[in-house]
Order: sequence, then C-alpha cells, then structure tokens
Amino acid sequence: MAAEESTFMEMFLTILAMSIFALAIVAAAFGAATRPEQSTQPPKPKHETVVPLPAARFFTDFTIDTRDPHPHVPVEALLLQIENHIRLEHAAAESFVVSPSSALLHSKTVSRLIQ
Repeated sequence: MAAEESTFMEMFLTILAMSIFALAIVAAAFGAATRPEQSTQPPKPKHETVVPLPAARFFTDFTIDTRDPHPHVPVEALLLQIENHIRLEHAAAESFVVSPSSALLHSKTVSRLIQ
C-alpha cells in the first residue's frame, strides 16, 4: 500500500511540475505579446522637404467590356446535357460490371460535361 501511495505521489508531483512549467511558458508568451512595440528606426529629421508626387495614371487605356461573357443557356438544355452525362456514366458502369478491366476503369469519359 505504501508503494501505491508513493507511485501516486510521484505521478502527482510530476504533473504538478509540468503544469507549473507550462504556466511559466504561457505567461512569458503573453508578456511578450502584450509588450508595447519599441521603435528601432532612427528619428526623422525635423526639417524635411516634401516633394509632391505626380498624379497616378494607372489604367488610363483600360476599357471595361460590358457584354455578358457567359450567354444565358436555357435550363432545359442544361438538364438534357446532365441527363445525357448520367446515361453515359451509367452505361460505362454497367460495361465495367459485365467485364471488369483496368482499361475500362481508367478510360476517359465521352461525356461533353467533363473535358
């Protein structure tokens, strides 16, 4: 029974020491994070001449194309393409189930949705 108590005490003291060590690290990190920044740059001279910069002329010849880059496609056409894709993929899966081979497994699809 005394051996069990000493093992428990050693484990408790080890955990306590590690917790105190972790607390010290967290306190040091918190102190470093909240410390005000110190300027390492040399002070600027008091009498400095200010030269105005020329006006920026970026994108002067840039024109915006207001046309719609994607023409509107009817929903019915999209649904037909999706249905065709599903039929092709289903047929490919069925042919693989009938005669599985690595060539069928790694072949590209003939669907126009996936290029």
